[in-house]
Amino acid sequence: MTIATPQNIEYLEQAGRVVALTIEEMRQNLQPGMTTLELDDIGARFLARHGARSAPRLVYNFPGTTCISVSEEVVHGVPGERIIHPGDLVTIDVTAELDGYIADAAITVPMLPVSRVAEQLLQATQSALRKALQVARANRPLNAIGRAVETEVKRRGFTIIRPLTGHGLGRTIHEEPSVPNFYHRRLKQPLEEGLVIAIEPIVSAGNGQIITEADDWTISTADGSLSAHFEHTIIITKGRPVILTKL
Repeated sequence: MTIATPQNIEYLEQAGRVVALTIEEMRQNLQPGMTTLELDDIGARFLARHGARSAPRLVYNFPGTTCISVSEEVVHGVPGERIIHPGDLVTIDVTAELDGYIADAAITVPMLPVSRVAEQLLQATQSALRKALQVARANRPLNAIGRAVETEVKRRGFTIIRPLTGHGLGRTIHEEPSVPNFYHRRLKQPLEEGLVIAIEPIVSAGNGQIITEADDWTISTADGSLSAHFEHTIIITKGRPVILTKL
């Protein structure tokens, strides 16, 4: 568990900014016909220029710099020879370490034109993140975040991928507490002021069941349905959270 303090907040902010800038660099250069490895190379070069390192590679020996998941791939997509096509949904998930501190964020980018279902899925997932940020306040219960995400996703006719959750972070990728995207009645502990967490709705257009691919990293929807993923690293305050990974 990492708590933001006057001594470390500048480091947290710098890590968050480099993550946000890396995602934007990758998003701007994303185009149909490129491979996920080519997109990952763009992120790798950008991080290196800013003195940052891939946290998944550093902590877990992930075989890439960033996680790039396409359409039915949900999270932890390994960059490779998969070609990005019009109609795909491309999730860019960047977790970076800078000067001993880590931040994490993700966006899902539509490769136009996309289906109406894809558009609605993106809107639902983005809206769920906004709703979660509205309730992420000091002294409110941790499960208020999951309740907000689940309520919004269900209202829009989609499905939470329940095994995949947000998390604490700061000095490593995954710290306490776990931050489920659904209402967990036992998680009543109050959110502590200064707590650093990643909120990340991960949503399916199908039944929400998942499988791990043969590479032992990439997680996909079991039914082949589309998925979307939006994420920010935040600091809990008594008011609106500080969003470290927002440009």
